[in-house]
Amino acid sequence: MKAEYYIEKLNLLAHPEGGYYAESYRSEESIEKSALPNYYPSARTFGTSIYFLLTPNSVSNFHRLNSDEIWHFHDGGAARIHMLSPEGKLVSKTIGKDLEKGESFQVVIPKHHWFAAEIIQGDFILVGCTVSPGFEFEDFELADRSTLASAYPDHKTLIERFTKA
Repeated sequence: MKAEYYIEKLNLLAHPEGGYYAESYRSEESIEKSALPNYYPSARTFGTSIYFLLTPNSVSNFHRLNSDEIWHFHDGGAARIHMLSPEGKLVSKTIGKDLEKGESFQVVIPKHHWFAAEIIQGDFILVGCTVSPGFEFEDFELADRSTLASAYPDHKTLIERFTKA
């Protein structure tokens, strides 16, 4: 399969962080704001899931969410996910199908961690991204290059690669 096939068949759209996506699931039930931590501004569904596709010409720029996110490998090559903890620790993990090379079928990105991703092998990667409590764009923060580089000067080169000028 090719990236264009999945973009067409799954009705994927350009994502603000880079890559292509389509929501595939949104729980019909929700969690009231009073039962959630204070960093959620309103009620949230129990969970959401999207298809997400990257190509060598599209990276996922640094962003963060209020919820944990799990990436699930579906098809294609491999991608490296770079995660910056609130304390500034950098962890990079590879999602893909070659377990012998240390790739994983799933990668968990903890809430409030800045993260970015890039293709490291193949013409595309198709993953599923599950978020719980469910994703809302008001929880999505795309990194500002200068602000993030000031907060994490040890990772300035990586930040410059995965933020827009």
